[in-house]
Parts: sequence; C-alpha cells; structure tokens
Amino acid sequence: MNQQSSLFGEVLSRPLADRMRPTQISGIVGQEELLGDGAPLRRMIDSGKLSSFILWGPPGCGKTTLARILANATSMRFVALSAVFSGVADLRKAFEEAEKYRAYGEGTLLFIDEIHRFNRAQQDGFLPYVENGTVTLVGATTENPSFELNSALLSRCKVFVLKPLSSDALEKLITKAEELQHRTLPVDADARKLLIELADGDGRYFINLLETVYDLTGMNEILDCETLLKVVQKRAPIYDKDREGHYNLISALHKSLRGSDTDAALYWAARMIEGGEDPKYLLRRLTRFASEDVGLADPQALPLALAAWESYERLGSPEGELAIAELIVYLGTAPKSNSLETAWIAAKKCAKEYSSLTPPAHILNAPTSMMKELGYGKGYIYDHDTPEGFSGQDYFPEAMGRKNFYRPVERGFEREIRRRLEYWNNLRIKKNR
Repeated sequence: MNQQSSLFGEVLSRPLADRMRPTQISGIVGQEELLGDGAPLRRMIDSGKLSSFILWGPPGCGKTTLARILANATSMRFVALSAVFSGVADLRKAFEEAEKYRAYGEGTLLFIDEIHRFNRAQQDGFLPYVENGTVTLVGATTENPSFELNSALLSRCKVFVLKPLSSDALEKLITKAEELQHRTLPVDADARKLLIELADGDGRYFINLLETVYDLTGMNEILDCETLLKVVQKRAPIYDKDREGHYNLISALHKSLRGSDTDAALYWAARMIEGGEDPKYLLRRLTRFASEDVGLADPQALPLALAAWESYERLGSPEGELAIAELIVYLGTAPKSNSLETAWIAAKKCAKEYSSLTPPAHILNAPTSMMKELGYGKGYIYDHDTPEGFSGQDYFPEAMGRKNFYRPVERGFEREIRRRLEYWNNLRIKKNR
C-alpha cells in the first residue's frame, strides 16, 4: 500500500463528525443572525476583541465548535472544561494557568460546557477573573440563562441565542458529507426529507445519522423511508421534565387551548407525553384551565376535567391517554371566559383591604335573646318569602359599600348568567328606592 492510499484510509477512518468539524467561521452552517455580515457576534469576531458571553441553544447547534473557532480567529489560548466533569480544583488550575499566560501577553478563552450545572458558589468564582480580564469566558448552556445563571455573572456577559439548524442548514451538511465520503447519500428523495425531520435541528445527531446510513448501506443500495427507519433508530424526544423545555411546552399547551387551537394543543400535549411527562401533571394543569380560562362560560368543563382525571387513574397509559385527548378537545372548543378568575382576584384584594369589617347586622345569626336585643338579625328578609324569591338586600359591610367583582361575558353559559344578574340588579334598585 502506498503512502497516499494509507493517508486516504486514515482520513476515512476518522469519525465523520470529526472530519466535518469546521475550522473557520465561513464553515459554520446556520446561525446567520449571529454570524452573518453585520451580525453582533460576527462584529465581535471581526474586531478581534472578544468579551465574555454565553451561548444558549439546543444540543447540536454548534456551541462548542463556535467557541474553538473564536479562539483560533483571535489567536487566544483555548481551554475547555465541562461542568459535568469538572470541579473547583479544575477551575482554580485553569485560572492560575491563565494568569501565567496573561503575564506573557497571551489571552485565554475559557470555554465552559453546560455552565448551568455549576452551582451558585462556583459561578461566583468566575467573577474576579472575568472582571480583570484574566479569562474571556464563553459559557455554553442548553437551559435558559435567566433561570440557571447568577445575575452577577449574567451582568458581565452578553447572551447569544443559537437556534436549531434549519432544513437548509442540514442540507448543506449533507452536501459536505457527500464531498467527504466521495459518494452521494444513498437515500431517495422522501427518505432524505425524513432524515432531516429525524434530526430535529440537532446537527451533531444529524451527522451521526449520516454516518450510520453510509456505514450500513451497500454501494448500489438506495434506501426508502421504510428501509431507512430500519437502519437508523428513531430519536428519543428531547425533554427535561424539570427544566425549561417542560415549562415551554406546558405554556404552549395552555396558550393553544386559550386561543381555541385544539390541534396545536393536542400536538403539544402529545409532545410532553412522548417525552416522558407524567400524564397526571397534564391533567392537573388542564383542570386548572377548566376553571381559569373556561370557567362558567361552560360549567361542564370542570366536571369533565375531573372525570378525565379519574378515567386516567383507572385505566393508566396508554388507554387512559384518550381521556386526556377528549378533555383537550373539549376545552379547546369550549367558550372561554376568565371572569371567574378576575372576580376571585378582585375579591381577595378587597378582603385584604377591608379585613376587619363585620357583616351587616341583619344577616347575623341571633341564637340568644341578648343578641336579638342587640339587633342581630333585625330586618332580615327571607328571600323565599318574596314573590320573586329575591329580597334585594345588601350583604356587604355598610362601611364598604357594594362591589362588583364578577362580570360575566357574552359567551357561552355566562350569557345566561349575565341576564340573571342584570335582572336581579334591576330588581334590587327597584326594591331599594
């Protein structure tokens, strides 16, 4: 075997992800909003002056690769640590070495992967070294920095948001892989689209998919969708039940229901369950929605929510999930009103403001003769004794005056409630003239 073929074999033996890793900004696919001409991160790179910043984005969007390229572009020393595997001793060593190199005029770009996994005290340890320029900190996180990072550290770092790779960006990765493999990707047009869908914007996962297809496909074989799914395993949904993704999806579900977009609500609920969410958590939130966003516009919403909850507890998954779907469709198509929630909030606020007033005397019980002599219950009218079944008396404390908390809307059953309240209000005015 000659030297050229040996070198060629060595290159091909390296993992595809390693061979495809870009070494210059121009080689990065996607993230045009940050790296395009005139974009904020591109301006920082072109100026040659990096300040500390946080890269926030989903897995496989290029955070680590970008940090390495930045170090090369600015001739800085690159040091990478992972918050998963590193501790205080590793950080201390990195800072001490950075101080030594700084004395000789060489800056250090300290890249911390999964920086949100460092606790608050460890994050505070970065502050003096970031402030005095010992290191230029580049932190990478998949979690919302607002929740996971100290405000003191955030105030000293810019935050750049990276997005999942688009279909166009993933197509560029296919083209690059084909050039490196000296072979067209062995899939038909539909399987090519399916492969991009399976990646879900994760470039690292996508490149691994491409390598699997190349490794497990014969030279003259072309995969269709069915065969492709046999070759590659379906990706497990990315979903952390205790992190931001959890709150993003439940927010999406709640707002889709509020906007009466039933199909979208079904999708977000399915995403959560497929990701491993506890269906009982969904049921608790849907029951809350029945009171908070449907309310008395449809009084059957709350009983149905409780029935769905009980059905799931009896049946479990997957059979009981259909009860959840039924509830979602019902809530999504129900008339909406937050009048009940608004009334309750207003009533609680008023209760705090007028917390010491006693009820009017005419509605106080008078079980003893002394209480009767003091006027307890005097003047009370038994509503059932009136022709209308309505006395029109005032039940608020006299010093407080009447308040109007509940204001039903002209939707669903609240339209009927509104009609009743208007009738009683007019009758009250008439009786108290």
